[in-house]
Amino acid sequence: MKRALVCGAGGFIGGHLVKRLKREGYWVRGMDVKEHEFAATQADEFLLLDLRIPENCRRALTLPDGDTFDEVYQLAADMGGMGFISIAECEVLHNNALINIHMAHAAAEMGVPRYFFSSSVCVYRDMEPDEPPLTESDVIPANPDNEYGWEKLYAERVAMAYGRRYPMAVRIARFENCYGPEGTWRGGREKAPAAICRKVAEAQNGGTIEVWGDGTAIRVFTYVDDLIEGIYMLMHSDLEGPVNLGSDERVTVADLVRTVIEVSGKQLNVKYVPGPVGVHARNFSKARIKSLGWEAKVSLKEGIARTYRWIEEQVRKSRMESGQ
Repeated sequence: MKRALVCGAGGFIGGHLVKRLKREGYWVRGMDVKEHEFAATQADEFLLLDLRIPENCRRALTLPDGDTFDEVYQLAADMGGMGFISIAECEVLHNNALINIHMAHAAAEMGVPRYFFSSSVCVYRDMEPDEPPLTESDVIPANPDNEYGWEKLYAERVAMAYGRRYPMAVRIARFENCYGPEGTWRGGREKAPAAICRKVAEAQNGGTIEVWGDGTAIRVFTYVDDLIEGIYMLMHSDLEGPVNLGSDERVTVADLVRTVIEVSGKQLNVKYVPGPVGVHARNFSKARIKSLGWEAKVSLKEGIARTYRWIEEQVRKSRMESGQ
């Protein structure tokens, strides 16, 4: 039985990854600074640890029999949507740099054979809507739009440096806007799909919702099941270096909003207001991940329908608990 450590297992993607590894027959230790907010963990063991502290990284990696984990998945991070990372620059740089430096160092020194690092397409510069797709090597010369992207780019280099010096196979995926059920949907850290689903679910039929920006920003939204499949395939491949991981379905924010309203069955008005939006456009080559046979299978409409139903239920429960 393979044994895996999932750092960040109390988060959205980490929680889904634990489920996938368990279906594959792994013994899984999950760890995070918090338990999962929306689902009971399926990990065989769950530790509450702060990976900014070096000793906690070694503790997370230590097994009772003195052996080494077969695989380590490093997804732990202080992050959220644009509303969070636009105002929490110092926290993002400080906390995530410490986590990624200490974890890569401890994993390499303790003999971990395979190490996965979750990066982000935030490492890339801003793009124009009609630009051709960027490949992974186009990240240099670097000019990320925010500090979250700068830290991710540095952390990629940290992981790769340890992979060169130690016998540790490092795999890196640059995630592209993952969404789905069991993710943060309120409180300021939610990402655009969850935020729009919440606003629509809370709105009265015929009402108006507010959306940041003007709706023209172009994005790719990747359903969580597709992302998890990509992580698993990449981890067990020979593909070295960073890999873009995301759907090919490019849409505007206005398209996203229309899709959520459509699946809700409501008639709503949309008011665009000033707010943190991020880059104008995203467009990245997926040739490297597709070389492994990976393809995104869930369309935006299908994924939003699943996500909206879940968030609508959370809104309903929240209202019942508050007596509304």
